[in-house]
Amino acid sequence: MITGVVRLNEARVRLSVNGRLSKHQIEAVIDTGFTASLSLPPDVIRKLGLKWRRVERSILADGSECLVDVFEGSVEWNGKTRRISIDEADTDPLIGMALLKGYELKMQIRSRGKVTIKRLR
Repeated sequence: MITGVVRLNEARVRLSVNGRLSKHQIEAVIDTGFTASLSLPPDVIRKLGLKWRRVERSILADGSECLVDVFEGSVEWNGKTRRISIDEADTDPLIGMALLKGYELKMQIRSRGKVTIKRLR
């Protein structure tokens, strides 16, 4: 089980992200409107030495489109290393629905509320 906390009206969890050059601990916001796995800022992607894979077209919350560089990396997820695609975005790291697939997400929506992500059986 993965646990986190609600802070400033955002559900947050800590993750370990692995790249070719290093491993980095991040705090990521859960974003159920984000369909990909994970987004990271450019400086973190550089520090990790993530391998560039492709450019994808992405639709933002306001309906506008943009091009996004997609990299390859891995995360420690529920006690296992999981290889994922990581979008480059100049924002706080975001966990999207693709990473949550096959899991149950529970959030206590209040200050310091508990966040749990549990594998579905």
